[in-house]
This record gives sequence, C-alpha cells and structure tokens, in this order.
Amino acid sequence: MSLPEGLPMFPGTASATGQGATLGVMGGGQLGRMFVHAAQRLGYFTAVLDPDPQSPAGQVSHHHIQTGYSDAAGLAQLATLCGAVTTEFENVPADALKALAARIPVAPGAAAVAIAQDRVQEKSHFTATADEAGSQPGALAGVTCAPYAVIETTAQLQAVPAQLLPGILKTARMGYDGKGQVRVKDAAALAAAWADLKQVPCVLEKMLPLKAECSVIVARGWDGQMVSFAPQFNVHVDGILAVTAAYAGNMPPALAERASAATRAIAEHVGYVGVLCVEFFLIDDGSADGALVVNEMAPRPHNSGHYTIDACDVSQFDLQVHAMAGLPLPQPRQHSPAIMLNLLGDVWFDAQGRARTPDWQAVLALPGAHLHLYGKTEARRGRKMGHLNITAADVATVKATARRAAQILGLPGLEAL
Repeated sequence: MSLPEGLPMFPGTASATGQGATLGVMGGGQLGRMFVHAAQRLGYFTAVLDPDPQSPAGQVSHHHIQTGYSDAAGLAQLATLCGAVTTEFENVPADALKALAARIPVAPGAAAVAIAQDRVQEKSHFTATADEAGSQPGALAGVTCAPYAVIETTAQLQAVPAQLLPGILKTARMGYDGKGQVRVKDAAALAAAWADLKQVPCVLEKMLPLKAECSVIVARGWDGQMVSFAPQFNVHVDGILAVTAAYAGNMPPALAERASAATRAIAEHVGYVGVLCVEFFLIDDGSADGALVVNEMAPRPHNSGHYTIDACDVSQFDLQVHAMAGLPLPQPRQHSPAIMLNLLGDVWFDAQGRARTPDWQAVLALPGAHLHLYGKTEARRGRKMGHLNITAADVATVKATARRAAQILGLPGLEAL
C-alpha cells in the first residue's frame, strides 16, 4: 500500500497553506493533548477541533477550531490547515472522518472508527477476523469472543438463549468506562434492564469467571508495517481503569503471545492505520494460566498505554504521529518496569468529601515518579484528571514505590498486583 498523496512525511514540509506541516486531531481531551505534545516535539504544527474552549488539547495546540465535530465549516478549516488528521476518541462521528478523508489522509479511517463505535459491528469484526484466519468460529489466534446475543427487537430479547444468563447487557453505542452496562441474572432482569436502557440496540454477553484484564497496543502504518508494545496487565475499579502494570512476568508468556497475535490480526483485517488498543479478559477455564477473551477495541492511544511516555524509548503517542505522517515505525523498547496509576477527580477530595490539594510534594519525592496532569480546571469524582507513572530498575522496587504513592493519594487497585 503506497502512502496517500500529499501526506506530510517529514516535519517542516511545506503544506498547501505555506506553513510547516500541520497535523490535526479530532477531539480535545487528554489523549489529544499528549498527541499534540508528541507532534510538536517532532517539529509539526498542530490543530485541534473541539467545541470546548478549555479543552486540554486546545490549550496547547497551535490552532484550536472551536466547533462541533460535524460542523461543515470547522471540518473545512481543519482540512485546509492540515496535511493529515487523527482522532483522540472513538465517538467522533464517522461521517465527519469520512468527509475529511475526501480531502486529506485520515488515520484511523472512518470504517475502523465506526466498528469501534458499535458493539454489534465490533463483535462481527472479531468473528470475521477469526474466520479469515481459518480458526474456529469466534476465535482468533487462540483467543475467543465471549458468547453473546444481539438485542435490537422484542423478538430478539425473547429468543435469548438461557445459557447466556447471567450476563452483562451493554448498549451497542456510547458505552465506555463502565457506562451503559447492566448485570442481569435472569430473563426477567434482562427485560427490565433493556427497558431501563430505553430499548436501544444492545449486546448481551455471557458473564464469565474473570481472573484479570489486559490490553495490547499496536501501531500500523500506511504501508502495512506493524509494531507493538508488550501486553499490559490492567486493574479496573468501578468500570474505570485504575492501575496498569507493564513489566516482564505481568502475565503468562503464552497468553501474552496470544493476545499480541490476536491484536495484530484484528488490525490487519480492517487495514487499520494508526494506534489501536485491544482489551482482553483473562478467564478462569480450569487451566493453570486461564484463557483469553477479546473484549473491545479502541481506535486510538489508550489509558493503559500511558506508561510508555516514561518507560519506553518510543511512546504510544510518538507512534500515533509516526503512523499518520508516514514516518518509519520503530519497534518500541521498554527500558524500565512501570506501573501507571490513574488519577481521577476523587483524589482532590478527602474521605469526608471536602475539597483538598493532593500531596504532590510527597508524591514527587518518590524515586521514579512521573506526574502527568491534563490541565483540567475542575476536579469531579470519576473524571480523569491525570496519571502517575512509576518507573524503577526492577519489578520489586516499582511495586513498592507504586504502593507508597497509592497510599499517599488514597488510590485503590494495587492490592491486585
């Protein structure tokens, strides 16, 4: 596959506007902010399209187009400014990306983003990937999908097989960080939950004996070249990622290899360009290591990959820039064991609910502590305000330091490591 015409292969290349090459991002959140930082380090100009005048990415970008994601004038301005555009979250309208792609390269493309926006399409994509690989239906590279049923009509609700219960009912669209999900134990609870969700299209997944969670991040270029990070071990609290552990031995080697192979197959099947994260469940199937179930994909850098900024010679955001701009994709090298702690707005409140300033002095006195705050002016419970990366020369030290940081800030999740 050749590079799209007009792609800004190198920073500083003159664009149609007479400026140095400009890279754009749809979405102004923290992922966009970290993309902007990575692009600017390579000498690119940046443009952000986001309606929020205080968006974290807009605060640090050369250009901030303050319009809605489907605004025709805003999209035209972005296309005029930029040599290529990416997205920082999966719920940017796929039609907006399609409109941009008619004028400039867009990575990932609208088709890939549309798959991640809809759990029904996502499950179909996973199954099609498996069939293409010649494996058993619903399996890819030794990794299975959870048994599921699509519920879009009353007839489909009534036809749900009994063996799928108890299960988890998930809205097909707009669900993230545990939102749009309801646990149901029987047919009556399922019907009530679907009614509570306003009978929007849903997917019912069979509840499986969960041991742990992990994720894999890959980057794929326009020419099909692909590189990846080793799988990350993740801990979620109340549906939101709390801790990521990235070091040798964080999960059984055979399972890590299967997860990596499955992620590459998923990216290859859709002709993906950019950074892709695929999340997996580790299931207790009676074997020593357990089995993997593919959960969902995110067409962008991922919270679980934030450790790469401080623990690797190339971060996930560096690879996002390289992939969309047609630059070489170096295989990342992790130089330090790492643990990432997610910092939600809860950290800014004490046990009695009173506002406080976290003890950053104590945190930053810890060896190997790397604090990343996102520039959000208002702390709210459940809101992602930043993250703390801990690096060390060995696993024992990184665990001990992370536990100390968690104690200082009152963070959960470390007990799982």
